[in-house]
Amino acid sequence: MIRLSRRSLWLALGLWAAGLGQVQAADPAADLTALGAQDDRGRPVARVQAPQRIVSLLPSLTETVCALGACDRLVGVDRYSNWPEDLQRRLPVLGGGLDPNVEAIVALKPDVVLLSNSARVVERLEALGLRTVALEPRTQADVQRVLHSVGHLLRLPPAQVQQQWQRMQDGIDAAARTLPAGVQGGRVYFEVSRGPFAAGPSSFIGELLTRLGMRNVVPDAMGPFPRLNPEFIVRARPDVIMMGNHSMQLAHTYPGWTTLEAVRQQRICAFDARESSIVVRPGPRMDEAARIIARCLRDKAPRHAP
Repeated sequence: MIRLSRRSLWLALGLWAAGLGQVQAADPAADLTALGAQDDRGRPVARVQAPQRIVSLLPSLTETVCALGACDRLVGVDRYSNWPEDLQRRLPVLGGGLDPNVEAIVALKPDVVLLSNSARVVERLEALGLRTVALEPRTQADVQRVLHSVGHLLRLPPAQVQQQWQRMQDGIDAAARTLPAGVQGGRVYFEVSRGPFAAGPSSFIGELLTRLGMRNVVPDAMGPFPRLNPEFIVRARPDVIMMGNHSMQLAHTYPGWTTLEAVRQQRICAFDARESSIVVRPGPRMDEAARIIARCLRDKAPRHAP
C-alpha cells in the first residue's frame, strides 16, 4: 500500500494529472488586474518583458500556459504533463516535480521555470541563476488566481484571461444541468489515492461535487484531502463511490466494504488514466472534469424521490 504524507499528496495531485465552498463567477466589476499578481511566495509575477522560453514542472501549470495560447513558448515539461496530447512528443521531458533533471533544465536556458511551491528544487534552480514562479492550485479559487498569475506572466489582458475562467464556469454549470433532479442530493465518496485519501468538500474535487448538487460524505472539518479509516466509509454509506485512478485496488477490497450497498450494486466509477489526469488536476480542464463526474453520476447514482 502506498503511504503519502499530506504534503506529498498535494504534490502528487498536481503531478498526476496536480477560498472554500462553492465558487461563483467573478463579479464583472472586480479588479482583475490585481488578481494573481503574485506567486505563492508573495513575489511579483509580471516583468516588463514576457518570457519566451518557459519550463513547466507541474501539469496544471503546463495546461494553463497552453489554455492561454502560449504552448509554443514551452521548451520543456515534467513527465506528467500530458495535455495537449502531442506535448511530450515535441518537447524535452525533464523528470518529475520531485526529481527534475536540473542540468537539462539549465541547458534549455529558460526565461522562467514554473513549478509547485512545495518543489524541493526551487533553491537550487535559483542558485544557478534561473527565475522561478511557484504556483500550486488546490481549490477552484486557486485555479482562477493561477490562471491570472500565468496571464500576468504572459502579459495578457486580464479580461482575456477571465474569458477562460468564465468558459470553465459555464461548462461546470452545463454539466450540472445534465443531472436528473433525482440524482442531485446523493451522497458521494471520492477517493483520490490509496490510504485511503479522500476528497473533502473544500478540495477542488469536493467543490465540483457541490457545484453538481451532490453531498460529500466527508465532513468539511476533516480538511481537503484527509486520510480516512476505511471503516469511516462503511459508516458513512455513500450512494456512489468514485476512485481517482482505475489502477487502484477495487473498493470492495477494503475491510467491511462488501457490506456497502454501493459496492453490492456496483455503483463505483473507477476513472481510467486519461479521465483521472483530468479529474484530479486543478486546472483549465475543470469543466471537462465536471462532465466526466456528471456522466458517472448519471450512469451509477440511484434516483431519489424529489
